Amino acid sequence: MNSLHVERDGAVTTIVRSRIEARNAMDPASADALHDALVAFDRDPSQHVAVLWGAGGAFCAGWDLKHVSTLTAKERLAALDFPNDGGKIPRGPLGPTRLELSKPVIAAVAGPAVAGGMELALWCDLRVMEETAYFGVYCRRWGVPLIDGGTVRLPRIVGRGRALDIILTGRKVPAEECYRIGLCERLVPHAESRKAAEALAHEIARFPQECMRADRRSVWLQEGLSEREALRAEWKNSARIVEIEGAAGAARFAAGKGRHGDFADI
Repeated sequence: MNSLHVERDGAVTTIVRSRIEARNAMDPASADALHDALVAFDRDPSQHVAVLWGAGGAFCAGWDLKHVSTLTAKERLAALDFPNDGGKIPRGPLGPTRLELSKPVIAAVAGPAVAGGMELALWCDLRVMEETAYFGVYCRRWGVPLIDGGTVRLPRIVGRGRALDIILTGRKVPAEECYRIGLCERLVPHAESRKAAEALAHEIARFPQECMRADRRSVWLQEGLSEREALRAEWKNSARIVEIEGAAGAARFAAGKGRHGDFADI
């Protein structure tokens, strides 16, 4: 049974995971399918923003431990390897968590996004959470470490102290707390995450895309740089966009578009 399908609405791709019986926990076939769907989205020039959503009221319950328990030690090591394959970034155990895409991905989080499922949400650019959704390093109970970027991305989003509190205790982190500490960007009513995430995706998709992607890329590039190095990297990354899209945008403004902060007619 196919546990993933892709829907497109204009320039927005919605990737729906549907291993409902396992609360969308990730097995190897699911990880491959999600990885490949996101690579295909990134390569499709007609698509600008992706939404990742789990059907059945769960975003992702993490790595499928029932599947893991059937593997030999050699098979487990192979599944967790980070091979050197000529500089190409391999897929993570949860699929896309080592990919560096050129376009934004929004997590629409319903129900649990725990253990590797939390790491998958952290990999996304933005997180839209339902009021009843929650994060948590639930793998703390079983001696399974975070290996899909959780110890890297969580501190960068919420700070070291809060990240350690979440990681070391493995406690449930409700949506309201996630919103309060900056672990999600939008908080919406129950069963509204997909709708809200797709609306946000369409909002982003309507802007000049080269400029949007350059600014997004600059945010990622400045990680770990000094202020001066980051400013130089920003200029090197973005200055050419003025000619690619900025000059045409300035002409539209001069002709009367988008005055007084109006985003409706640009």
